[in-house]
Amino acid sequence: MPHRYKVREIAQQAGLSEATVDRVLNDRPGVRENTRAEVAQAIADLDKQRAQLRLNGRRFLLDVVMQTPQRFSDAFRAAVEAELPAFAPAMLRARFHLWESGSTERMADGLARIRGSHGVILKAQDAPEVVEAVDRLVGAGVPVVTYATDVPTSARCGYVGIDNHGAGVTAAYLMSQWLGTAPSGVLITLSGTVFRGEGEREVGFRTALRGSGRDIVEVSDSDGIDDVNERLVLDALERHPGVEAVYSAGGGNTATVAAFDRIGRACRVFIAHDLDADNRRLLRDGRISVVLHNDLRADARLAMRLILQSHGALPPEPVRPAPIQVVTPYNLPG
Repeated sequence: MPHRYKVREIAQQAGLSEATVDRVLNDRPGVRENTRAEVAQAIADLDKQRAQLRLNGRRFLLDVVMQTPQRFSDAFRAAVEAELPAFAPAMLRARFHLWESGSTERMADGLARIRGSHGVILKAQDAPEVVEAVDRLVGAGVPVVTYATDVPTSARCGYVGIDNHGAGVTAAYLMSQWLGTAPSGVLITLSGTVFRGEGEREVGFRTALRGSGRDIVEVSDSDGIDDVNERLVLDALERHPGVEAVYSAGGGNTATVAAFDRIGRACRVFIAHDLDADNRRLLRDGRISVVLHNDLRADARLAMRLILQSHGALPPEPVRPAPIQVVTPYNLPG
């Protein structure tokens, strides 16, 4: 059967005879499984070599656009910058457009101002204005990859991040295990209701706790900013004296801990997301119980790969949700 490589090329790469490779490619009997595996590996290696040749000397300028607390944008920026050299011999550069709070109009305007880009990595609100801005970029030949929270009705070429609904279910499972028979209510903190990812976490969490009889109290629209979040959490705790546990689907966890301290209430269980600098410190100090995390460098690498794939510079690969890591003080990565 026809193949993208000549039989001779595959045979040279695999160190096998051309006759053997021909039998494997045509799925003839009498070939050992390890020989078939050697041929498959040789083809994969040839794909990588071809990709390297396509990348040689090419230059790509990427834009990272995010509305998110600085502690998270700092961590993701470091991840992107660490992964840029991994795409050599291509030369990748990144521009960063980062802010902590703002309207969907600001996000749409920020996207409209992008010029000369080969691709955008985007963490934004799922709103019609954002969808239109993404579609305009894609229509102009600029692929967009959404990160951490999706804009699924847009023309974006892919989403990178965890399964947010699954993360919420995981948080509910851990919460139930730790609280046991304690009648504690649970506080859910969200940075904003317009971010689909956080909303999916909340839905997963609430669904998994349905029927538990626990009081679930929501605090949202803080943009993950500490002073705003502390005020909102303090008000919720004063109105709900039975709340003794937290699921932070968004951020602002230093402020949430501070609010518990201000009213002198112990927090039995505190589940958070992302190993930013604040959460590392809180985890080490025993102020939060566990962090649901994913490898930001792996996320950055995949997002950049999807953009290069859109330009035909790399062969396509399947995209899967990033695995969720359950991080405690005892398995905290360096």
